[in-house]
Amino acid sequence: MFNRVTQSIVKEMDPKGDRDLVPVHSSFKHEHFKLLCLVTRKKKNVFHPFHCYRRTWYKLDDILLPGKYSNSTESLFPSGGSQDAKTFTIKQNTCDRVDGSLNLSVATTSLELNGVASLSKEWSIKLEKKHIEVSKLEPLRTERRINMNHSFIQQLRKKQHKLYVVCETLETSEETSYEESSKAEGSLMAQLYTKFCAKGTRESEQSITIPKGCTVAFSAIQLVIEDKPWDPGCFQSITVRSTVPGPVQRKLSTRAAPSEGNLGALEEEVKWNCQILSMLSSDLAVIVLKAIKAAMRDRKLFQELTQRMQALLDETASCELETQSPDLKDLLSSLQRCPRDPLLELSEAITYALDALDELTMDQLLLLLESLEEKIVSQQLQLVKSILEHNLDNKEGRFSVDASLLSFSQERKEKLTIVMVEMSGVKLQKDGSAVYAEAAFSAMAALYVSLYVLNLLSNSD
Repeated sequence: MFNRVTQSIVKEMDPKGDRDLVPVHSSFKHEHFKLLCLVTRKKKNVFHPFHCYRRTWYKLDDILLPGKYSNSTESLFPSGGSQDAKTFTIKQNTCDRVDGSLNLSVATTSLELNGVASLSKEWSIKLEKKHIEVSKLEPLRTERRINMNHSFIQQLRKKQHKLYVVCETLETSEETSYEESSKAEGSLMAQLYTKFCAKGTRESEQSITIPKGCTVAFSAIQLVIEDKPWDPGCFQSITVRSTVPGPVQRKLSTRAAPSEGNLGALEEEVKWNCQILSMLSSDLAVIVLKAIKAAMRDRKLFQELTQRMQALLDETASCELETQSPDLKDLLSSLQRCPRDPLLELSEAITYALDALDELTMDQLLLLLESLEEKIVSQQLQLVKSILEHNLDNKEGRFSVDASLLSFSQERKEKLTIVMVEMSGVKLQKDGSAVYAEAAFSAMAALYVSLYVLNLLSNSD
């Protein structure tokens, strides 16, 4: 829920992307995206609508050598009464209700259906913009150099990762509550040879309280890491060559960055990132799939698995692959016995899959798990691929897909698929006609990657 709120805020505050505002994904991590916090940027994927950054647990002051006149960066922070402080208020209140009924009589059979569904969202949030001007970093740049012997800096240079510093934030100026509720009521009356009546009600309420001072979005500038006065905001690559040998280095250096916004680029990206998954033994594929399915059911497990994979990529957890979760234990034990180069490639593939799954809603993840049980993921993958063959980058539009792709052995499977696709911004009818919402490509691309990975792992021999 927090992620949905922060994405809505960024779309409202920066609709054209001119300010490069990035939504914070989790309220548990907001402290790591304050002013002057250091972050690294994750590899950009076709399905990501925003740049994605990782926390590092460090601030700018932590990696700088002591200066002659000043040892602190506190003077850079805006004062409480600064004229630069700006406040904003964003409100959203939506309520949708649908009523329907159906009466059907055939020979001695009669059927009556009635249904009511409603969805409401309500929130109002007050935000304060905080920023540090790049010009104010100039005196600090000449006075204090980066500590090139710092273990964190050495790790970045070895992995050839770029480093960024948070220079602007949007923070809540007061405690805020977000509420989302849905309610569905239905009744069924059928008269066959005997009379049958049934009624059902399903209600769902979700809420989240966002504390005062919570970072909901930020922007960052790059720091160039060199053994001389550091340079903020010039957006150059680190000049030190990587010492990582083997197939992982060749993989990263030879792959061309795909162009965004088309199915061909997405297919190239997903095949490249997931090629190792197609080469796993059947036993290991089952273990990987088990861990991913467990993470899809439990948000805490999802975060734990994501952190473990990222730690492996950063080479900070070579001996820390223990877990209290029996659902992740088999995978982490298998990875601990894996040679270094395949270990990094497999960790990268799992991270890529988790990034795609993280773009989906919790309801979609549960529908995907049900699709796995029903063994319809392969057909769903073909359906989503046919949808992505159309241009979904326009604000809105209509198109048609092959209606046979919506033909399932049971109507329940068909409805499950239609609902899951609709959650990614495309409404489908049984005849194959479709309507898509604004910016549906990214959401549909994330669904495609998720289906691709689940289909690949579930069909491994």
